[in-house]
Amino acid sequence: MLIKGSKRYNLRHNSKNVPPPDFGKMINGQGMGNTANFRYGICPMSFNGCEVIAVHNALVWLGIPKPLSDVAFFMERYRVLMGFFGCNAYQLGKGLEHFGAAYRRTDKVSEAEASKAFIITFWTKKPFLSSIHTVFCVNRSNGIEVYNRYNNRNCTYICKNIEEIAGKRRPIAIYIIRDTEKKEEII
Repeated sequence: MLIKGSKRYNLRHNSKNVPPPDFGKMINGQGMGNTANFRYGICPMSFNGCEVIAVHNALVWLGIPKPLSDVAFFMERYRVLMGFFGCNAYQLGKGLEHFGAAYRRTDKVSEAEASKAFIITFWTKKPFLSSIHTVFCVNRSNGIEVYNRYNNRNCTYICKNIEEIAGKRRPIAIYIIRDTEKKEEII
């Protein structure tokens, strides 16, 4: 018997009970579509899955997509308070590394703004009195394209800088995604 909320229960649920999102496509709006019914820890992914989705989106951008259920299963080992608070933002690199993505963690916003792509975790309002959110971003010629910006919006957003994404607060964690091959022409 599997215990609801355990990583094995969630893997079975995510693999067998929920139709997967389109393979190889970016995910936006974690509270929409099939993604909302996936489980991570003790909650549905619509509530706490932004870190898993950010890693998933980075892998898709790099051209090494993995099923969302596989990414969630691996990231279960880094959940906070049985997943109620999502994933440990300081451990996202472990998921990137496990699935073959090159990255570098930094605390400098300027480095992220100068990179091709990055994952950023930030407080949604006041630190420690609000929730955190994690998004995958790609620098484009017209600004920073933000994936999964809002729970209930199935589109990307273009922001002019990181302050527009995270506010004036210092980000919790930033992971610069290193593209080792072909993304040069995208920007």
